[in-house]
Amino acid sequence: MQSVDDVLLIDVTRLAARLLEGKHPTGVDRVSLAYIDHFRPRALAVVRHWGRWMQLSCGASQKVFSALLGEDPRPESTLRRCVATAYVLRWGLTPGALLFNTGHSGLDDPRYALRVQRYKVRPIYFLHDLIPLSHPEYCREGEVDKHRRRLQTMLHTGHGVIANSQATLDDLTAYAKAEALDLPAHVVAHLGLSFVPSPLPKPRIEPPYFVALGTIEARKNHLLLLHVWRALVVRLGADAPKLIIIGQRGWECEQVVDLLERSETLRAVVQEVPRCDDAELATWLRHAQALLFPSFAEGYGLPLIEALAAGVPVIASDLPAFREVAGDLPHYLDPIDGLGWLETIMAFADPRHPARSRQLARLQDYAPPTWAQHFDRVDAWLGGLAPHSGDNAQRATREDRVGSSV
Repeated sequence: MQSVDDVLLIDVTRLAARLLEGKHPTGVDRVSLAYIDHFRPRALAVVRHWGRWMQLSCGASQKVFSALLGEDPRPESTLRRCVATAYVLRWGLTPGALLFNTGHSGLDDPRYALRVQRYKVRPIYFLHDLIPLSHPEYCREGEVDKHRRRLQTMLHTGHGVIANSQATLDDLTAYAKAEALDLPAHVVAHLGLSFVPSPLPKPRIEPPYFVALGTIEARKNHLLLLHVWRALVVRLGADAPKLIIIGQRGWECEQVVDLLERSETLRAVVQEVPRCDDAELATWLRHAQALLFPSFAEGYGLPLIEALAAGVPVIASDLPAFREVAGDLPHYLDPIDGLGWLETIMAFADPRHPARSRQLARLQDYAPPTWAQHFDRVDAWLGGLAPHSGDNAQRATREDRVGSSV
C-alpha cells in the first residue's frame, strides 16, 4: 500500500475544460501535458467541477490521462464519463498528497487556498510568468488582480514552486519580498522540447517567408511586424518576402485584426494560420528564413527553442528569459526598434547574407533543453523536499495568514 508521501495528484481541470471546448493546446497546456506524460504511471487525476474537488480512481485517472494526451479516439466521452462517476462517488483528496497545479488554474479563487487547507494536501505550483503584474497594459481587463491572487495562493499555500526560468523566479522573489511573504521551496527547470515530426521536404509556399508563432495579443507585438511588412512592400514590391502568422486570435489585438482583415497592401504578403498540427508547424518552421519573436515580455519562449532546434535562425526581442535559454544564438533587437527589425528582416530574406549565415553556423552545435533534463531536475528537487510530517510549522504559519485573509 502507498504511503501518504507517495501519493501524487495532478489537477487536470484546465486541460479537461479546454479539450471539451475544442481549444488547441497553448504553451501552458503543453507544459501540463508533459507533466501528465511523466508522472502518470504513479499519479491520480484531480478535477474541480461545480464546487467539488474529485480525486479519480487509478483506472479512471489513466483513462483521463490518455484522453488528454491524444491517445483516446473519443476523448470527450471518456472525460465526461469519468468525471460524472467521480462527481457522484469520489469527493475529496488524500491528506498529505502532493498536488501538482501546472497551469495556474483556479488559483485566483480564494476558495482554492481554503480547500488546500481543508484537504491538507501539499501543492506544487508551476509558475509560468508574472507578466500581468510587470506588463499590465498587455493583459485582459481584470487580469492584474487575478494574477495577484494566484501569486498569493502560491506563496501562502505552496509546498513548492517550479519556475520555468531564473528570470521568472527572480520576478517572483522580488514580488514576495515586496509583499513581505516567505518564498516556498523552489527550483528552476527549463522547459523541454516536445517531439516534433519531421518536416515535409517541400515548403508549403514558395520562399522566402518568415514565421511568427504564438497567440495574437498585444504583448506579442504583431503590430510592429505588420508595419514592417507594409514598409517591405513599399521598398520591394512583388519581391517582398511573405509573413506567416501562426496562432489563434487572442485579446487586446484589435489593431492587428483590422490590418489583417482590411489592409489591401498586406493581403498578398501576410498569411494567417490560426491552427495547425505539429507536422504542419514543423514544415512551416523548417523552410522559413527565420522565426520572428518581437515580444515585449516572456517568461520563457518555447517557439524560440523549437526554431533553434529545427536549425532555423531567430530574430527576437532582447529579453532576459531569451538570453537565459538561448544565449547569444538569436539576433536580438529592441522590440520598439522598427527600423532595426525592417533592416534585419531584409538581410535575413537573403539566404546568403552574412548575418544569417553566421547564425546558422552557430546553430550547428545547439542542443535544446529536453523534458528528460527538466524532470531529472524536478524529481531530484522533489526528493529533497521536507516530508509531510516535517514541514508542519512553516506550513501552519503560512496557512494561518491565508485563513485570515480570505
